[in-house]
Amino acid sequence: RANAILPGWTASGMLDPDQASPKFVDATIGRTPARRWGVPSDLGPAAVFLADPTLAFHTGDTIVVDGGYSIF
Repeated sequence: RANAILPGWTASGMLDPDQASPKFVDATIGRTPARRWGVPSDLGPAAVFLADPTLAFHTGDTIVVDGGYSIF
C-alpha cells in the first residue's frame, strides 16, 4: 500500500521563525477555516486510520490534514 498524510501549517520548532511574524500569522490563520495552527497530535488519527487492517485495499491516497487551508 502507498498512502500519504499531507500536513498543513503545524506548530513546531520549524515554524517558530514564521510564527514570530504577525503579518504571516494573520495571513495564514486568517485563511485557515479551523482558525488555528495544527499540532503534531492532529496527524495521529490519520495515521491510525491508514494503518487499520480493514483498509488493506485502500491505496494511492493522500489525506490532507491542514485545518481546511488548502480549500482556499
